[in-house]
Amino acid sequence: MNTVDIVNTVMVLAEEPQGPEFGKSSPLGLLVILLLLIGTGFLIWSMNRQLKKLPESFDTDHPEPDQAFDEGTDAVAAQSATDDADTGATTDAPTPDGGAERRPADT
Repeated sequence: MNTVDIVNTVMVLAEEPQGPEFGKSSPLGLLVILLLLIGTGFLIWSMNRQLKKLPESFDTDHPEPDQAFDEGTDAVAAQSATDDADTGATTDAPTPDGGAERRPADT
């Protein structure tokens, strides 16, 4: 881009807008804005409902609610542990894909 193009671009952008349609909007624009506001209000209302379902604090001294939620998620690990205990396998044995068995992080 040379300087003439830059100067022409600046001159076009600096002109005052003109024409019979300048500054007018259609009722469709108002409808779009109202629909966006209604959608935003609905999202805020829904998020408030979800936040009210959260516990007051995530206290680790009393993990009973968390354990009740986790019921059934560790069934595969428990089954694997009983199978290993029955066969005498160690937990450090590599898995068929060549990696070591993954363990949950200590918290």
